[in-house]
Amino acid sequence: MILSILTTNAALNARHSRPLGLLCALIATISAALSGGCAGLPPGADHPRVASVALVDPKGTKLGRQFADSAEAHAAMSGFRILPVGVDGFLTRVQMIEAAERTLDLQYFIFRGDETGHLITEALMRAAARGVRVRVLVDDGDTQDGDERLLALDGQPSIEIRVFNPFAYRGHVELIRAAEFLFYSRRLNYRMHNKLLVVDNAIALIGGRNIGNQYFQMDPESQFADDDVFTAGPVVQLLSARFDEYWNSPLSIPAAALGAGNHSASARAAPAKPLRGLDSKGIDYVAMLKSDEPYAGMISGRLPLAWANSQVVCDSPDKKDVENGARRGRLMAPQVSQAAALVQTELLIITPYYVPAKREIQLVETLRGRNVRIAILTNSLESAPSLLAQAGYSGYRKPLLAEGAEIYELRALLGSTRGSGQTARISRFGNYSLHAKLFVFDRERIFIGSMNFDQRSKRLNTEIGLIIDSPDLAGQIVARFDAMTRPENAYVLSLHDARSGTGRNIVWDTVEQGKPLEYASEPARSWWQRLTVRLLTLLPVDREL
Repeated sequence: MILSILTTNAALNARHSRPLGLLCALIATISAALSGGCAGLPPGADHPRVASVALVDPKGTKLGRQFADSAEAHAAMSGFRILPVGVDGFLTRVQMIEAAERTLDLQYFIFRGDETGHLITEALMRAAARGVRVRVLVDDGDTQDGDERLLALDGQPSIEIRVFNPFAYRGHVELIRAAEFLFYSRRLNYRMHNKLLVVDNAIALIGGRNIGNQYFQMDPESQFADDDVFTAGPVVQLLSARFDEYWNSPLSIPAAALGAGNHSASARAAPAKPLRGLDSKGIDYVAMLKSDEPYAGMISGRLPLAWANSQVVCDSPDKKDVENGARRGRLMAPQVSQAAALVQTELLIITPYYVPAKREIQLVETLRGRNVRIAILTNSLESAPSLLAQAGYSGYRKPLLAEGAEIYELRALLGSTRGSGQTARISRFGNYSLHAKLFVFDRERIFIGSMNFDQRSKRLNTEIGLIIDSPDLAGQIVARFDAMTRPENAYVLSLHDARSGTGRNIVWDTVEQGKPLEYASEPARSWWQRLTVRLLTLLPVDREL
């Protein structure tokens, strides 16, 4: 992670040309961290706070009554509907917030202060104004300038914001953040990667999407394909219990302890901007909100839910202490691995990053030894959001292919938008990238959640998700997998004998403009991108990825 942050921050913005001011800020930051960092706790850990829990009786709300009755009619199972379309993820969030009567609980790794983030923030303010209790827990590992608008809401009536494992420095000068990380990497390397929204302890939205334009596939510069699952029924109360555990953790610091009140009132009152670059192309997302779809369809039953048994899988908020045996708690990765180990015929993996540990490599070998089909969809070098993670993944391709696993790498410019979660209009910019985290077990069960198939998700991030026993949902994901792995949308990897006779090399097959193409060298946006990844493969950072 240290190398990752230094790589990310290597090109510092030349506009920060006041070295004395930077030095003073750096000294103040380190002093603040030293004074408040006892026992590995973040700054502000001693700030007064009041423990709180989810709504005790959700049946006192309209949604609670409706889905309690529905669950009873379905043998106490829970209802689910997958939302593969990015825009639907945005619309459903706002519409769920607007429907809240008593409580709203939000937990996110990233909550951007861009157009969609602002619109969701405004919906939270409206909910609080009508008396809904709003609790928002956000991580502090990937904040950007403007994201602090959310923290500025803390202290308003009915709104409380907490920050998980925060930095002492609250500005956005990359050099200062990187310096603080170097001094306190053991604590700051530990991040909360969870994504969860719960309304009235009756319905929830869980999956891989953060809050921000690119996560809803609205930004021409970057679209992250992902999935949420709308959830109703008894499992929601289990998700709320996990939220409460994180909310009341010593690592979750009240925004007031971080000086959130110092932000100007103008940050709270700034008007929402039009969605960048999209209104001009005839898409009015604000108008789409007024239709109440797809939320209204799911609530009315017109868009039916799949009712099934399910299991919440989640790391404890003090996962790092559970990992090293210092404390009892839950670890999520072993539960997902156990489900994978039980498959008999097929394991499908959809993940933006694939950096397996030794145990996962052994699992692949064991499953292939039983002739289980293993098919992996991940990012290509063209579509990779992180070149460092791509470098870590690249060395595992040959062994996987040699074992008989199938590997498909998603292209940044799609030949077909079927299954992509977005329109051809936005896809034509060629900035498509995979962000979903899904497993399909024997086409009978699925995992959906926040966990990437990499060592960071297993060791350094907290995660949450659901394992759902539903052939219906499994079939939907398989159909999307099949659409996205077609040659016009992905590179199909295979091993061919090298002409020199010295071994086997990877070949990338695809279809461009209706014509089959075969690449003997890894497709990339530029020679520089390819060279950068080759250099990064020399770094021993797999455990940080």
